Amino acid sequence: MLNVVAIMGRLVADPELRTTTQGHSVCSFHIACDRSCVQQGQERQADFIDIVAWRQQADFVSKYFRKGSVIAVEGSLQTRQYQDKQGSKRTAVEVVANNISFAGAKRQDSQRAPSYEQQTTSHVQQAKAAQDAPQPAYTQGSMDDFAVINDNDDLPF
Repeated sequence: MLNVVAIMGRLVADPELRTTTQGHSVCSFHIACDRSCVQQGQERQADFIDIVAWRQQADFVSKYFRKGSVIAVEGSLQTRQYQDKQGSKRTAVEVVANNISFAGAKRQDSQRAPSYEQQTTSHVQQAKAAQDAPQPAYTQGSMDDFAVINDNDDLPF
């Protein structure tokens, strides 16, 4: 059997750190992941994924990640049954994290990370500047630059 999930997205809220009665840290958070396919004339869709991290991974997430942070998570998909306040039977689907990594740009504590719109605008401006920059002149090669290979001999294989 195989149950492996690798996902990258932005936190939609600050992570929630709790401690179990046995003293283990558990952190719940939700990330938004853009779908790769965009239908023409529509906005990009996103999926919102529930993530649970335990022990050191939970402490790591609660210490270093905030709403809007880009995060990469590797783990496994888990489902569980529970009853809501009205007594209805519900099913929760979540990723149990095994490995969590930074995926966004490194930032200093005194600076806020730029918003998605600011990053996108900056990348577009950089791309336009690169297009407007003078292009290097390439010299055309001549036939003298290439060696003639005698392929009349039998190949050793």
